[in-house]
Amino acid sequence: MTWSDQHARDTLRHIFDAAVESASPRLAVFNHLPEKPKGRCVVVGAGKASAAMAAALDAAWPDVDVSGLVVTRYGHAVSAGRISVLGASHPVPDAKSEEAASLILQAVHGLTADDLVIALMSGGGSALMVAPAGNMTLADKQAVNRSLLSSGATIGEMNVVRKHLSRIKGGRLGHAAQPARLVTLVISDVPGDDPAWVASGPTVSSASTLEDARSIVSRYDIRLPEAASAVLHDITKKPDAEDYVGEVHIVAAPSLALDAAADAAIKAGLRPLILGDALEGEARELGIVMAGIAKSVKAKGVPVDAPAVLLSGGEATVTIRNGSAGRGGRNTEFLLSLAVALNGHSGIWALAGDSDGIDGSEDAAGALITPDTLRRGTDMGLHARTYLSAHDSYTFFDATDDLVRTGPTLTNVNDIRAVLVV
Repeated sequence: MTWSDQHARDTLRHIFDAAVESASPRLAVFNHLPEKPKGRCVVVGAGKASAAMAAALDAAWPDVDVSGLVVTRYGHAVSAGRISVLGASHPVPDAKSEEAASLILQAVHGLTADDLVIALMSGGGSALMVAPAGNMTLADKQAVNRSLLSSGATIGEMNVVRKHLSRIKGGRLGHAAQPARLVTLVISDVPGDDPAWVASGPTVSSASTLEDARSIVSRYDIRLPEAASAVLHDITKKPDAEDYVGEVHIVAAPSLALDAAADAAIKAGLRPLILGDALEGEARELGIVMAGIAKSVKAKGVPVDAPAVLLSGGEATVTIRNGSAGRGGRNTEFLLSLAVALNGHSGIWALAGDSDGIDGSEDAAGALITPDTLRRGTDMGLHARTYLSAHDSYTFFDATDDLVRTGPTLTNVNDIRAVLVV
């Protein structure tokens, strides 16, 4: 079979869309509804999928006394009936993020054992719901997030620091909801699907300590505001409660999205190989590694015979070392590095995108590369290595018309990467 450029592009987009659709909040929530309460049902939540999850729950339980509030990213809100939806900033929190945390804590106050709290958590919740600890201000919290995002720390390491600088994360929301019954439904975007990492686990206590947070800050040389540093060095601060609070269910996850992508690949006549749902590290280094695997498939049929698609998930990092950067996210940086490493190798295409529809802070989910990506860029006066060095991958792909724009998908199971080799 001869693969045209357009056929390869269409196939990759179909595989990506199948992965995203598999994480539909409507289906995820509907399939995991708990027993209805004797009293009230208070719904709280934070994350890029929280509004769509709340809408599904409101529609499923018309006969239950449902109320509450969830916070999602600006542009990701949908009507959730009896459940209020608030928009806030991501990845750096704003005043609405702080307001959301305060309102959510108020919503779970004063409940009884007959009441039910359903917490709807998804990726992005850490920034969307903030309650600064100690004497920290919102400005301090914003500074912390900016430092973390440019440090090169993994998402799990970032969330360890965030939780210890918060009055709502790390299980604190769960404790505030007692004595009500608590059920947490999680759309996971983190490696390993540990619910304590998603949105920094507002209803799930974890084993991390202040020393762990201090170690991460030291390891990555992260500059913290004085008030934040004081919280992490407060020797009088009591350790988090280690008891498990309520029920927690992972209702959608990266591994399930990759399975759906693999099914779509098989239907397209390809051999799928899932390399893992928790690939981490520098985005540009991951691009180099993936180029090597793709070339091995093309030349030797190792580790899979072509035609094949290499599938992976997880969250790479982008470390800004020169103090400034252009536009782009981890997916477009990965792809530009992959294109440079492939250097025009024939028969290899790739698409990478964030399942929430937004790569970093831009308006695209990601992008797509072809065997002639570098040549097309050069013809336009765009030198890929220069744009890669400047962390300006979005600008490069915007010019070559290779960005993948889906708009907000209202879910979030992290990044989906697909490399097609024929």
